Amino acid sequence: MKDYTVIALAYDDQVRIYASNSTKLVEKSRKFHNTHPTASAAMGRFLTASAMMSLMYKDGERLALKIEGDGPIGQMTVDAHDGVVKSTIKNPYVYMVYEDGPKKGKLNVGAAVGLGYLHVTKDWNGNFFTSSAPLQTGEIADDFTYYYATSEQTPSAVGLGVLVDKTQKILVAGGFIIQVLPNCKNETLDKLEESLKKVPSVTDFLMHNPSPEALIDTLSNSTARILETREIKYHCGCRKPKFRSALGRLDKATLQQIIEEDKQAEIVCQYCNKKYIFNEDELKEILNKKK
Repeated sequence: MKDYTVIALAYDDQVRIYASNSTKLVEKSRKFHNTHPTASAAMGRFLTASAMMSLMYKDGERLALKIEGDGPIGQMTVDAHDGVVKSTIKNPYVYMVYEDGPKKGKLNVGAAVGLGYLHVTKDWNGNFFTSSAPLQTGEIADDFTYYYATSEQTPSAVGLGVLVDKTQKILVAGGFIIQVLPNCKNETLDKLEESLKKVPSVTDFLMHNPSPEALIDTLSNSTARILETREIKYHCGCRKPKFRSALGRLDKATLQQIIEEDKQAEIVCQYCNKKYIFNEDELKEILNKKK
């Protein structure tokens, strides 16, 4: 089954809910970047939220999201449009757990990400607009909740989860974004708060009820009206001609130096780690075109 997001209105159209199962998407990211468990959880939460967020905008509009934290993971980025995402991570080799307390033994995503900023750049037909918000906990869900409240002026509740097994494979991943609409009544907020208590852990819920529809039904207290269902996926889309064009933008002296000293050029895609080799003849062809 493909990963997907369900979008619905609930509580007499006073609340909009996005709910996703993103297990395959996050597992694909884990394999591409060879992330260790805590990095997998952080990146998976970030990807899931970004995929849902990208569905809030018109077709063709793109988002570039960046988390800059002072934890060992470092910078993470996501490119997202129409539910299709790809990502980068500075340090994928992070495995941190809580040493004590009620979460002892669980992945400590907050410490791995640290404090810093969430930046969101929207590309609307070539017009770029960036908004930012300080990270609140580094747990990603809290940070997106704060971002929506401060930068989008949209009261929201965000829940995200990634469960990693002992082999480092992603067992389940997913999440939800609840947006309170302007016509929302106080009594509806009370009902919503009670419904949120039924999903204290996204991963626990999805392990027993893997469909986003079940998640929406619980969060909406069975009041949801489903608007649409959208596929979400991790897709890089890199191709050798793209990197050939990049080499063609180098100056002639640099290309000549690569030919003479290295006899080839190796380029690694930052989104999927696929390697592209340009041999000496290919490099000379690129250089000759510049001449």
